[in-house]
Amino acid sequence: MKQEIITQLHKNFEDYAQKTKNGFEFWYARDLQILLGYNEWRNFQKVIEKAKIACKNTGLSVDDHFVDANKMVGVGSGAKREIDDISLTRHACYFIAQNGDPRKEEIAFAMAYFSVQMRKQGSH
Repeated sequence: MKQEIITQLHKNFEDYAQKTKNGFEFWYARDLQILLGYNEWRNFQKVIEKAKIACKNTGLSVDDHFVDANKMVGVGSGAKREIDDISLTRHACYFIAQNGDPRKEEIAFAMAYFSVQMRKQGSH
């Protein structure tokens, strides 16, 4: 993978990270979907479901790492509508990357990125 691609992907993952009032980082699934190169939500939901199984199988609470959320999005001419989304912890993102399409450069990068970030935070 070229260095400029790595640099851009790293910036994108950092830019899309959200913070709770308590300072915990999380990502929205619909943002992660784009970052990981998935065009269709329904295809990405299949990866999320596999990631939830992996999370559960490691003894972690799925409800703590995959939190249902809603957000407003623009639909044109200034109108907005609410869509379903999921707030994802670092662990959840890591599980998603592990269960994504390994042929995608974005998935390979995400596997390394979230693994390193979890070690930095002492979460792994």
